[in-house]
Amino acid sequence: MPVADNLTKIQSTIKKACDTSNREQDEITIIGVTKYVTIERTEETIKAGVENLGENRLEGFQEKYGHFKDRAKWHFIGTLQSRKVKDVIDKVDFIHSLDRISLAKEIDKRSTRPVDCFIQVNVSGEDSKHGIALSDVEDFISKLANYPSVRIVGLMTMAPHTDDKKVLRQTFKSLREKRDQIVNVNHSHAPCTYLSMGMSNDYEIAVEEGATHIRIGSKLVGSEN
Repeated sequence: MPVADNLTKIQSTIKKACDTSNREQDEITIIGVTKYVTIERTEETIKAGVENLGENRLEGFQEKYGHFKDRAKWHFIGTLQSRKVKDVIDKVDFIHSLDRISLAKEIDKRSTRPVDCFIQVNVSGEDSKHGIALSDVEDFISKLANYPSVRIVGLMTMAPHTDDKKVLRQTFKSLREKRDQIVNVNHSHAPCTYLSMGMSNDYEIAVEEGATHIRIGSKLVGSEN
């Protein structure tokens, strides 16, 4: 299926979710997750009008970035090892997986400009998922004030792999409520207005619950590799 056709379907679903939740469609950023597809398919994705691309492995990011450079805004959405920060810094526009002080320290040391970061939160508490606990978010954000090149633009989570819409909705709602609490504190280093949540199987519910950034792979670009 051409990416442009997939994008039209996704945008239609987003519009429906926005109508349901009294939101504007332009509040939603679609991140095309290209980790499983070729350079050619990524090219098609950009030409279809997807301006934001997400990679979760360093090797995949380096390959795609080396080819496309500033033709896209780049989101690093996977676990980032501190020793690999030097390989992505000043290239990625957003890091979605900040979950420890050692990583913030390395970002601050290596960057020549403020880096927009999402704090990864393990809302569901699953052992298989990375991220800090929901109850630790405020304390973590307070500590990040020590790293001036780290700017917290939002929170990120991955929902459980389930078809139970109640569970999905509660996961996204919990992250939104935590985001709202942080916004009310008015940290200068953590405006924290964004919510990165929702993937191919659950983005409609995520949008209804306040997502600003949705990370779409298979439903948008497929998984041809």
